[in-house]
Amino acid sequence: MDQTSAPPQLAALGAPPAFATPLYVGTPNVGDKARVLARIEEALDHRRLTNFGPLTREFEARIADYCGAKHCITVCNATIGLELMIRALDLKGEVIVPAMTFVATAHALQWQEITPVFCDIDPVTCNIDAAAAERMITPRTSGIIGVHLWGRACNVDALQTLADRHGLALGFDAAHAFGCTYKGRRVGTFGRAEVFSFHATKFMNSFEGGAIVTNDDGLAERLRLMENFGFSGVDQVTYIGTNGKMTEACAAMGLTSLECIDQFVSANRRHFETYQDELAGLPGVQVMDFPGDEVTNFQYVILRLDAEKTGISRDHVCTALHRENIIARRYFYPGVHRMEPYRSYQPHAHLMLPQTERIVHEVLALPTGTSISTADVQLICRLLKTILAHPAEVTAALQRT
Repeated sequence: MDQTSAPPQLAALGAPPAFATPLYVGTPNVGDKARVLARIEEALDHRRLTNFGPLTREFEARIADYCGAKHCITVCNATIGLELMIRALDLKGEVIVPAMTFVATAHALQWQEITPVFCDIDPVTCNIDAAAAERMITPRTSGIIGVHLWGRACNVDALQTLADRHGLALGFDAAHAFGCTYKGRRVGTFGRAEVFSFHATKFMNSFEGGAIVTNDDGLAERLRLMENFGFSGVDQVTYIGTNGKMTEACAAMGLTSLECIDQFVSANRRHFETYQDELAGLPGVQVMDFPGDEVTNFQYVILRLDAEKTGISRDHVCTALHRENIIARRYFYPGVHRMEPYRSYQPHAHLMLPQTERIVHEVLALPTGTSISTADVQLICRLLKTILAHPAEVTAALQRT
């Protein structure tokens, strides 16, 4: 893209959209299509489509090896994975979670009649704040679920110290953090267990799916029973369970994604660095950085927009980008505590969440991944600069329509 050319016109001000086809956050990375199809054909030839076929077992072994963990239990999706982890940990009463997360983190608790108690976040990392979590502990608290947000690991040590001090179980929603490290160790080896998402929108996907990773032998045994109706052998049920199994087709995609992970991370990193370079120095605009001493997947490009400095709200920036067919996302607006049923159950929760309340109005996720080019990212940045150069004009135009 010629950076010396005239700024682009804006669709919000009457010009055609800059992109004819929408660019989404979370467009799937496909990887080696031929290899995926070959694996699926192999499953069809063997007529082994589910129930722990060879592809699923291979995927589990390779995830465990990649994370440096003893056990990996693949599941049909990460929400089921969270529900199984919660039940296997015997959580009950109240469990502390950040409100800055996808709603599934809370739903996995509420679905089992466990109360999610919403905790505030660190204003820099946007991850769960251990000090804030400690203030939420009551005699009914049985555990903490940390969330590694946007590919940045939580302060695991602080959360583990807190959990140990109060005798609480600690697990993690690691949906965003596959391949990331904390103090040089792969996510997947912390707490009692961690749950990954391999949904199509994640940078490494298995069409639909997830995995629970743990070093706890007893917990792994319970999880394997629970995900298969409690069967411990033919016609022998020894535990209450559900159907949480991954299919062979999903494992085929997951294995191929794992083989292509370096390609995916490279594309993500290239786009992240382009965003960072192009948007550097803009007043009120921060591209959230990743810890320089850790490995990350660069899965999400997150802007923080200070409306007082930019002169335009995050929501108007988001709407203006949507007019250009750039489908940016407000991850995670308005905060789970303001979604149902939680806003009805806990109408005053926001009073304990000042950082969450502020940050949910600042953050914006931008497209990345293998489906877009460097030129696409450069054009997105030029459009952003143009929007931010005309805040009053763009705001007035959006308010009229």
